[in-house]
Amino acid sequence: MFDLYFPHGMVRYLAGGALIGSGVALLYITTGRQGGASSVFSTIWSYVSQAPFFQQPAQRDSRHWRLLYALGMLAGGALLTLAGWGLPATAMAPWQLLLGGLLAGFGARLGGGCTSGHGICGMASLSAGSLVMVLTFLASAIVTAQLMQAGG
Repeated sequence: MFDLYFPHGMVRYLAGGALIGSGVALLYITTGRQGGASSVFSTIWSYVSQAPFFQQPAQRDSRHWRLLYALGMLAGGALLTLAGWGLPATAMAPWQLLLGGLLAGFGARLGGGCTSGHGICGMASLSAGSLVMVLTFLASAIVTAQLMQAGG
């Protein structure tokens, strides 16, 4: 049964969860800031756009650490790939990946954060809004999976 749900074994999932939890805790303990990936895009734009939204103090004042945070996520993925822990390449076309990323990013900003941000950082800080978002994500996923299974 575990092979069905964890086809690559459980070690990588346990290690990933431990690293994510440790990283989020370390960020909070050392800086008092909550991690989150969906706000990285907005803060990065503050480097190149003079639009008032991107020049708000909340965007400008957090852009350096958020850029390092994003680079750290990319570096972590690269290190795991170099260590042989990478997953097989996807068969999806690059345009599909780009479109999916843009839609997911737009939805994350619209929802005030991404699924992992609400699920990891928001729930850890006992945010009622994050609890509602996580329950919404889960309910949507369950309904979608059931509809997909029913549709064949």
